[in-house]
Amino acid sequence: MSCDELYLQYHGLLLPNLTHSEKSLKFVREFKFEDDDVLAVTFPKSGTIWMQEILPLILNDGDLTPIQTIPNYDRIPWLEEERLSVVMDQLKSPRGMVSHFPYELMPASFHQSKAKVIYVMRNPKDVVVSFYYFHQSASFLEDPGTFEEFLDKFLEGKLAFGKWTDHVKSWRNTKLGDRIMYITYEEMKEDLPAAVRSMSSFLGKNLSDEVINKIAYHCSFNTMKNNPMSNFSLIPKVYIDSDKSPFLRKGIIGDWKKHFTCDQVRHFSSTIKKELEGESFTLPWNLD
Repeated sequence: MSCDELYLQYHGLLLPNLTHSEKSLKFVREFKFEDDDVLAVTFPKSGTIWMQEILPLILNDGDLTPIQTIPNYDRIPWLEEERLSVVMDQLKSPRGMVSHFPYELMPASFHQSKAKVIYVMRNPKDVVVSFYYFHQSASFLEDPGTFEEFLDKFLEGKLAFGKWTDHVKSWRNTKLGDRIMYITYEEMKEDLPAAVRSMSSFLGKNLSDEVINKIAYHCSFNTMKNNPMSNFSLIPKVYIDSDKSPFLRKGIIGDWKKHFTCDQVRHFSSTIKKELEGESFTLPWNLD
């Protein structure tokens, strides 16, 4: 299918037609945030599925029932996708959601509420590699072509949800104060119990070491990969073909080293640095 058939345009962003519609986007604009809502925000392939596992466990004091009985896209739904309107009435307070939207597309009620945000960033070189393989398995996304071609599209923002740098800038420059927490995929990977504790504290949860370690265990890559409620194996193969590339593929740090040439590293690094010139924040990775 052509790009026009696969995506719809929304405020300059390409959104997959399979999961987004004018109706779902209208639903988002009119969505009413509650003060105790929690939103995990990521650019695609930056830890979204991980947060769909971690959030319900934190919010439910380590109770495993949600992650063992409810598919991740229903227990912590995407704010901007069609599925939200279907499952919203089933979400128990405090409600957890995820989103790939930039800050400027948050509905008015978000700004009027006290809802909290956990923004997860991942090294963009690993993001683009993961996104590339996802495009191979997802029939509702365009064919990725060669890695070189895909890399150029990523840097130009010609993929779903636009430019990585625009997304990061939009959420790093908010005026949310103590309503937002920043954490990296790499921090979570290096010490998941510590990351879970930080998120729990941010959300006002005083969880015991036993519960923290229990959550970390059940949110490990291997445990999630074997959980049908979390590994997207319930999604028909016509939409996501895991034979082409597993949905939960590797979940490691530094896989980009097996894919980038030296010239690609230089081009990627210089492009990202140029687009972030003058920003008040710095990236926690060395992109060279």
